[in-house]
Amino acid sequence: MAPTSCSQGRATCSTRRAPSSTGWRPGTSTSYRREAGRSTSMACKALGDGNTVAMVIVNPGNPCGNVYTYEHLGKIAEMARKLGIFVIADEVYAHLTFGKKKFVPMGVFGSVAPVLTLGSISKRWVVPGWRLGWIVCNDPNGVFHKTKVVDSIKSYLDISSDPPTFVQGAIPQLIKNTKQEFFDKTVEVLRQTADICWEKLKGVSCITCPSRPEGSMFVMVKLDLSCLKDIKDDMDFCCRLAKEELVVVLPGCAVGYKNWLRITFAIAPSSLEDGLDRLKSFCLRHSKQK
Repeated sequence: MAPTSCSQGRATCSTRRAPSSTGWRPGTSTSYRREAGRSTSMACKALGDGNTVAMVIVNPGNPCGNVYTYEHLGKIAEMARKLGIFVIADEVYAHLTFGKKKFVPMGVFGSVAPVLTLGSISKRWVVPGWRLGWIVCNDPNGVFHKTKVVDSIKSYLDISSDPPTFVQGAIPQLIKNTKQEFFDKTVEVLRQTADICWEKLKGVSCITCPSRPEGSMFVMVKLDLSCLKDIKDDMDFCCRLAKEELVVVLPGCAVGYKNWLRITFAIAPSSLEDGLDRLKSFCLRHSKQK
């Protein structure tokens, strides 16, 4: 979660750099301490300033695999109300949860604070690269229309290109004809691979996994460089792992967490086990204690 600042009264944000012609000013990204992937209200409140108009919450979480509870989301909405800002809820992994916590859409708190919900076909339908999604306003009090936020969103969307024609053409068939068995199988595979990832990472001495993933396709793990004799940082670790073991993981510095790693478990169980075994072999080979 990160407060988002923008100029000229524009109350939307994007993960991409906007063209200079739009007059957008990107907000400052600041890391904060988390407990098992949960945001802390005090930390988030401290990040805001007079230019902050929104906070972004990713639930289920990428890269941590966390799923927020109803109570926690309620506190986030209440904090947004007190700060006079709205919430941008990235929920592209909404249907990919497999832990004990039930997914709760942020939109149910729209009467407390206005919520913009982001969705996508690429995750639930497992079509990576099909960049087509939607924005839903959860705002029974009409704040977005009064402040012309909806108009700002529409004007910004006019800047970007339209989705590919073949993707648009496939959408009606995807939504109408995809059977529930497909979705159930996807979630079951993710449940199995998340468990494999959690259990196997326990046997890697230089890596700590703070919590078992409960949603999305990823888990974030802490890299202990003190256990390794010749690794400088997370980027060095990932580059050498790819070269020596042909295993690719994302360095934490790419998402603001130096000396952390993001591991995906959205692959076949056998391939995941092989990859994690290679990861363990790499760590043993570079360990200070043989």
